[in-house]
Amino acid sequence: MTVKTSVSLSDQQAAFARKLVEEGRYASISAVIQHGLDRLQMEREAEMADVEALRAVLEERRKGPFVPMEPPGELTRKVVANWRAKRGVQA
Repeated sequence: MTVKTSVSLSDQQAAFARKLVEEGRYASISAVIQHGLDRLQMEREAEMADVEALRAVLEERRKGPFVPMEPPGELTRKVVANWRAKRGVQA
């Protein structure tokens, strides 16, 4: 089902849409607009999926055991020192 609606485009947007139609890339300006909206919807859905994945990770971490800051900091220093030692890098 399609719905007729009216949209306003800037001169630059209208010229770009007409050029795409003239080049044969789209059948009409409506098709250009539809494609743009489809891309915007896909982008939005991808962003929302990223947000949900991040929320899931944060929730998982929130439910996990508490880890004080100092031990990870010390572990990080040891990892960096080990990496430097293996490569002969001076601190």
